[in-house]
Amino acid sequence: MKVTLCDVAPRDGLQDEPDVLAPALRSELCERLAAAGVPRVEAGSFVSDSVVPQMAGAEEVFGALDLNGPTVFAGLVVNERGYERALACGVGEIHYAFPVTDEFCARNQNSTLDEAAGAAVALARRAGGDGVRFTVTLGVSFGCPFEGRVDPARVIELAGRMVEAGADEVALADTVGVAVPTQVRELVGEVVRLGATSGVHLHNTRNTGYANAVAAIEAGASVVDASIGGIGGCPFAPRATGNIATEDLVYLLHGMGVETGVALDALLACAEWMAEQLGRELPGQVYKAGAFAPVTG
Repeated sequence: MKVTLCDVAPRDGLQDEPDVLAPALRSELCERLAAAGVPRVEAGSFVSDSVVPQMAGAEEVFGALDLNGPTVFAGLVVNERGYERALACGVGEIHYAFPVTDEFCARNQNSTLDEAAGAAVALARRAGGDGVRFTVTLGVSFGCPFEGRVDPARVIELAGRMVEAGADEVALADTVGVAVPTQVRELVGEVVRLGATSGVHLHNTRNTGYANAVAAIEAGASVVDASIGGIGGCPFAPRATGNIATEDLVYLLHGMGVETGVALDALLACAEWMAEQLGRELPGQVYKAGAFAPVTG
């Protein structure tokens, strides 16, 4: 069994940090992750500098990266203007994310759910014509901090619309870390049955993120997002802390015999470097405890 890992630290990890890291440091983080064998890195987002100042200078970040190497450097967009910026940078994989509830859409993207979904459909179709790989992430798929329980039927219906529009991949996001494995297994299974490449974006806010990752993979998810050191969250959601840590996930998956193509030792060194840049201990555990050869081989 093989799983594709996408490290989202340069985007989702750093967008929630109080300090703004220079574009050169953010591109260095991307390069370190690529050197560790991470196959996909979400290198930044093309959003307003005034709204998310931590993502300012996305063009500089991507301009410093090898966009034709083995690691795919993806860019996140939330509207057509962001898509145009990403396209101008030569980004070959574009991620679009929107929450599946009206209240979160209003707070996060200043739109209604119908408007955000419509924009996703339009961009997916355009990306198909432009020859750009396009992934749609459905935020708060397992629970919303403002509306509470999310009806799984709504998530499945939206995922189906994305597949029909030509999205290459549909990811389900547990944006505030409320999901449990049974939920994840059932909902991911439904999306897989739509014929889509299915991914998950999980947070460990309530200490269920790694169990949810295993459940998602067992249900057929082939892509899992994670963040080096477990950094990140969502600046638009209360208490949305705790991305699952890439190195912790790799330790778990390698111990289970799941192939990732990632070098754990290099990831641990990257997490240590990230902790130095941020000047604090990170939430991840394995970079502090170290690997254990009898488990990971």
